[in-house]
Amino acid sequence: MSKTWDKSKLPSRHVTEGPARAPHRSYYYAMGLSTKDIQKPFVGVASCWNEAAPCNTALMRQAHAVSEGVKEADGTPREFCTITVTDGIAMGHEGMRSSLVSRDWIADTVELTMRGHSYDALVGVAGCDKSLPGMMMAMLRLNVPSVFLYGGSIMPGSFEGRDVTVLDVFEAVGAHAAGSNDMSADKLRALEKVACPGDGACGGQFTANTMACVSEAIGLALPLSSAMPAPWTDRDGYARESGKVVMDLVANNLRPREICTREAFENAAIVVAATGGSTNAALHLPAMAHECGVEFTLRHVAEVFERTPYVADLKPGGNYVAKDFGEAGGVPMLMKTLMDEKIINPDCLTVTGKSWGDYLEDLSFDETQKVIYPAGKPITENGGVVGLWGSLAPDGAIVKVAGLEKLQFSGPARVFDGEEACFEAVSNRDYKEGEVLVIRYEGPKGGPGMREMLSTTAAIYGQGMGDKVALITDGRFSGATRGFCIGHVGPEAQEGGPIGLIEDGDMITIDAEKGTIDVRLTPAELQDRQRKWKPRVTAYGNGTLSKFAKLVGPAHLGAVTHEGFAGERHVYADI
Repeated sequence: MSKTWDKSKLPSRHVTEGPARAPHRSYYYAMGLSTKDIQKPFVGVASCWNEAAPCNTALMRQAHAVSEGVKEADGTPREFCTITVTDGIAMGHEGMRSSLVSRDWIADTVELTMRGHSYDALVGVAGCDKSLPGMMMAMLRLNVPSVFLYGGSIMPGSFEGRDVTVLDVFEAVGAHAAGSNDMSADKLRALEKVACPGDGACGGQFTANTMACVSEAIGLALPLSSAMPAPWTDRDGYARESGKVVMDLVANNLRPREICTREAFENAAIVVAATGGSTNAALHLPAMAHECGVEFTLRHVAEVFERTPYVADLKPGGNYVAKDFGEAGGVPMLMKTLMDEKIINPDCLTVTGKSWGDYLEDLSFDETQKVIYPAGKPITENGGVVGLWGSLAPDGAIVKVAGLEKLQFSGPARVFDGEEACFEAVSNRDYKEGEVLVIRYEGPKGGPGMREMLSTTAAIYGQGMGDKVALITDGRFSGATRGFCIGHVGPEAQEGGPIGLIEDGDMITIDAEKGTIDVRLTPAELQDRQRKWKPRVTAYGNGTLSKFAKLVGPAHLGAVTHEGFAGERHVYADI
């Protein structure tokens, strides 16, 4: 039996109710809606589907399944697509400048579509690195009842009897460039053809899977909804359920900001550290918090990381991929062992309407699986991701330490203005063991766009030099990066930060145990260099990248492009 909805306080009343909206209703009738359909809440079903990469190709199927769930629960779904930029394709060239920019543009386009058509609720379906936080930022900004759905990871490829991911291909490029006898051109071609066997995002605990875990831990996604790989049609059941659940949220007026409290953000950061997740989470969590008035900067994220044990043995620092993590019980199993050790807050809500404590009450930790260690007996006592501060990074920096044996590094700087110069040097083996490679003018403003450096870091690792050099940048690293690689160094070079002042040969010391990163220069020496320094003129004087460079804030605050909650004068959900 169809439910009677009171739309007097729902945004869609502005396009469906009263004689003045007869022209608007005529459009809905044109699309096959009935009078009853028009009288129901309108649910925006936003998808980042495109054919740019396998990360996104399964999203439309799942969005359609969401719509079926919305209809079953007596709502009216309205599907739409937004952009996404896929890092695996954008990596290693100018295209990567568009990646981080796309996160905020995704949030903006979802907001504009929701506002422009007065939709009452939102289900966001996303598959690649920046589309996940972008979609969640839109939910927190609009504050309409919302459910997030990850499109799922790719299955691992198989090569020479072992599981492989796209990271193996990136590292193979480095090995081939180094003239490795074990990576001929023919072998590289054979690897590239099997590494990615179908739909889905990168299979390790890289940025997409890290932020998928965040979506569950923070309460915006159904528990365990991120676990199954994209090709598995069983995922469509989670999609349909997400559509049903969002209608429950509408009925109960449960909104994202009631779910995503400060404690929920801490739970999310705990899960990032516990899984050895992507350093990009330290950029995206502050950006999400910015949308809803929660103070959660890089400093706060790092404080949580510091007290969190590393318990999930996942690539790139460990041995298993996302599929294995899901089969081991996924985020709920991880949350269970963390809750047993009183590491997470069990009182935080999820979109189910239950707290994590209630949801996990009857779950027992599976001692037979090998992926998730008991939190009382972790892989390491400290989290897989660490924040750094010091004279080289007064605003902070971030490094993934999961899988690293050595947590200290000291050596002379080898400075490159931009990734291309460094990649060329690496490709030609024009660097030395013990050096600290510095890639600067790749920050949010200076790039512009804060590019990732996976091509360079993977090439270094492929040459067998991953533990013999360090690399620091005011840009970013892929979640697939491994080795002693420090990103998000702030203030960035374009803002006159210390990273823009150092010269070849300056001694840099990094200690990931103490959380420090310093350059052996006196304050007077830095001040003298500062007086002589001038910002660079980028190659982008118009268009989206130019606009981004003018608007974007510092990385330690999330590299956001608007005032956020602090400038909010109304909440869309209450218009």
